[in-house]
Amino acid sequence: SISKISIISSMLRSSFSSLLRASSSLASSGMRAQRTISTSTKSARGNAGWYFRSFVGVSLASVISLSTTSLVAKNPSVDYDKVREDIIDILENEDYDDGSLGPVFVRLAWHASGTYSMFDKKGGSSGGRIRHSPEKQWGANAGLDKAMAFLEPIKKKHPGITYADLYTLAGAVAVEACGGPAIPWSPGRSDEPDGKESPPDGRLPDAARGVDHIKNVFYRQGFTDQETVALIGAHCMGRCHTDRSGYDGPWNASPTVFSNMYFVELLNRHWQIRKWKGPEQYEDKEEKKMMMLPADMALLEDAEYKKWVEIYAKDEQRFFQDFAVAFGKLLANGVKAPAKKSGWF
Repeated sequence: SISKISIISSMLRSSFSSLLRASSSLASSGMRAQRTISTSTKSARGNAGWYFRSFVGVSLASVISLSTTSLVAKNPSVDYDKVREDIIDILENEDYDDGSLGPVFVRLAWHASGTYSMFDKKGGSSGGRIRHSPEKQWGANAGLDKAMAFLEPIKKKHPGITYADLYTLAGAVAVEACGGPAIPWSPGRSDEPDGKESPPDGRLPDAARGVDHIKNVFYRQGFTDQETVALIGAHCMGRCHTDRSGYDGPWNASPTVFSNMYFVELLNRHWQIRKWKGPEQYEDKEEKKMMMLPADMALLEDAEYKKWVEIYAKDEQRFFQDFAVAFGKLLANGVKAPAKKSGWF
């Protein structure tokens, strides 16, 4: 394993508002300019059971107008606010998993970006290579073809946006719309015509591995231990599928809500190895309805990792703050800023 690297984050913490995107059911109601978001922190979105966080006194129009922060040049032919709206409009999907495309969009953005290496400067989200071979065939990316297919109509509607920008923006929007923090995001990623520049397989985290592997993967991308734990906290969303990763089940009882419940459950539940025919994973002794992966359990084995698990389990706002910075950094890794005085974050 590589030695631990002392990393000073070069990111400036942008003062992003905690205002959150409205749910797709509101966005399609025809009341975009007038509807005021309620004060409840978890409001039901109809009958499908996912939620968004919201704040008092914020009109829906002002929420939708939270545009991307242009720290690199925008494509003038793309209305990024409209792209955001269109992403929100498709998030609610009763026929997919738990009723929301949010979790799979977060996974798509994560896997499109998580191949970056600070050593060879290759990988990362720019290029949109995840839609090409060999990346789209990697075992770690199984099932993400569905996420890309859901976004294809938006690409056709906004042909000026690159796939690389669309995939990462979808993840950022999904975090916010499902109750999480506003994510720093800027356009400027290019698309490549094929996967010739794809890095070697094996750069994404392996759920079956332990502490050394996790540190290697995240240090390679330039993340600290604190940022690593924050990013893994995205396991609060979604579930595993036997036909994709081989694992099965959600990490918590609300897989379409972005929250700190991943850390709460990891710390407070009693976990045991599940007896089944699939790969080794853990189940909660109490109800046997939730699961943890070997890599999740590894966060309790390392003192520095466990410290941050405990902090985030107690302080959701701290988790949101740290996740927003780390996830924004993940999405920007490897993206080259223009030569003019500008920059990423």
